[in-house]
Amino acid sequence: MSCAHALQAAAAGTFPIGGDLTVSRMGYGAMRVTGAGIWGPPADKAGALATLRRAVELGVNLVDTADSYGPETSEELIAEALYPYPADLVIATKGGWERPGPGQWTHNASPKHLAAALEGSLKRLRLDRIDVYQLHVPDPAVAFEASIEALAKLREQGKIRHIGLSNVTREHIERARGIVPIVSVQNRYSFADRESDFIVDYCEANGIAFLPWAPIGQARTAHEAIRQAAEDLKAAPLQVALAWLLKRSPVIVPIPGTASIPHLEENVAAAALKLPQAVYEKLSAVSHPPASLRG
Repeated sequence: MSCAHALQAAAAGTFPIGGDLTVSRMGYGAMRVTGAGIWGPPADKAGALATLRRAVELGVNLVDTADSYGPETSEELIAEALYPYPADLVIATKGGWERPGPGQWTHNASPKHLAAALEGSLKRLRLDRIDVYQLHVPDPAVAFEASIEALAKLREQGKIRHIGLSNVTREHIERARGIVPIVSVQNRYSFADRESDFIVDYCEANGIAFLPWAPIGQARTAHEAIRQAAEDLKAAPLQVALAWLLKRSPVIVPIPGTASIPHLEENVAAAALKLPQAVYEKLSAVSHPPASLRG
């Protein structure tokens, strides 16, 4: 493996999550290594393991997962593929959903459930501490402060290094920050879906990493502007979509997911794609309705 390949994921630079976890600004989302409906083992386990290993070979050092992916399957595959972990690898996982069946997601962010979920993640990932543990989604049946206080307590116990949030509003972020430092926010965001625009701005102003899920969004069938930009830059539309995110804000760390090595390599190569300012502005002027996606 050449040095150029090893550093490819860092071609867009790095970001210090929490001030002490320096990650390449092209991460990897490990939801898609599970089976259909984000349920059970993948149809091609060997391929899933190879994809995880290839991500690290390409210099990816942020892998995002959750206990609900599988459930449990994604975390187990990460450990099987990558343990013992490289010294600079940051594994971010989440808790707050339960999975009664394929394609089904139910809230549970009670303090009791989060404590048990964290213990499960520690065991499956073969870790003593989770670098970034994220509340996957606020639970409408549980006081938001109770969920955050539970995570803060687990952090005090040394089981969590940093706390992040997912699927949240600005109000959620501010309420959480009143209890414990928040180092990352993971909301749906892409060229095709900018509903969280103002949250990206808030994160940039406060030095918080923004990890967009569904970062490619509708890039494959997006507005003519992105197809034209891809043609002009001799790149794939999804690469232009990722490059747009990287230029949008220095706190954005995309985490595109795939179980295919060719797709992974195409995604990671986007870290080196530099959008000319005129192209970026043209794409930014394109409006899209919010996408209907889950992540």
